[in-house]
Amino acid sequence: MGASLSPSSGGRGRGRRRRALRPMSEINVTPFVDVMLVLLIIFMVAAPLLTVGVPLKLPETDAQPLPVEQEAPLTVNLAADGKIYLQKTPMDYAEFALRLPAIAEERQDGQVYLRADAGLAYGAVAQVMGALNAAGFTSIALVTDAAVPAPPAEN
Repeated sequence: MGASLSPSSGGRGRGRRRRALRPMSEINVTPFVDVMLVLLIIFMVAAPLLTVGVPLKLPETDAQPLPVEQEAPLTVNLAADGKIYLQKTPMDYAEFALRLPAIAEERQDGQVYLRADAGLAYGAVAQVMGALNAAGFTSIALVTDAAVPAPPAEN
């Protein structure tokens, strides 16, 4: 009544040979992932070495970092003693305020990175931010360190 295939039929063996000879259509991404991880580590080590800065104790926040631009960023540093550094050049507030309009005219973007010591008064930081804004810098980014997660509280 019914037809059945015997387990000893030769059809199964041929199918296996044909599958083994077909080209593999999957992409092996393991070498790509390995290269990307190596590049990630290289950039993570090299990136802090590329920033210009004065040693400061920066406040810690949970904010995400800003993307890197084409033009070298303008960095303004406020030390704990109140000195202002334009990149690495120290100056007083009057000289800083006089130089800003000329610097704003030469730059293509209005981006400034403001690094201020965590111990400074808010008024000192706000005064420098106001001078930057008055000179024509439209985007002032406050630079912080990543926050260290607090250990869980024990009950």
